[in-house]
Amino acid sequence: MPFTIAFDRPNWLHAVFATAFLLTSAPNVALLAQGLDSEEAIDTIVGSDVKTGESKTAADEERILAAIEKSTDNAADVRKRFSIDDVEIVFLPDLGEEETAVEAKMEEYKDDVAVLREAIQGSAIFYHAIDSRSVLLTDVIALEFHDQNAVTIFVAGGEP
Repeated sequence: MPFTIAFDRPNWLHAVFATAFLLTSAPNVALLAQGLDSEEAIDTIVGSDVKTGESKTAADEERILAAIEKSTDNAADVRKRFSIDDVEIVFLPDLGEEETAVEAKMEEYKDDVAVLREAIQGSAIFYHAIDSRSVLLTDVIALEFHDQNAVTIFVAGGEP
């Protein structure tokens, strides 16, 4: 006996109408999702306050140089972290104004810095921490971890 669908059966029509009703009355799932535009959502993902400040490159030069040299190790650490207590973003508005040791070190370690940026992009915590302060990933030059589950992210340019 071949398989046929009888379109004149009332049960089949009821099933079609019930399915159509459910599909049209279901709310748009995208509207129910938690957006990342709210500060509360970002704080939940990051898990801590994100502090910002500006500094002269020369004032933090030794820290920045050491952080650039440890970019590969820090990238591995970024991938392992699932929580951070304190995030500090330090903007370096004078970076790029003149040739400095920091810029020379950035050029020397440009591949390692690229690996660090990729690790930050792959981490919800770190990416949303910088994104919440309108920092472009390409402006991140180094990252430094502290003993007390804190991190300082050095960024080229001024505070937005």
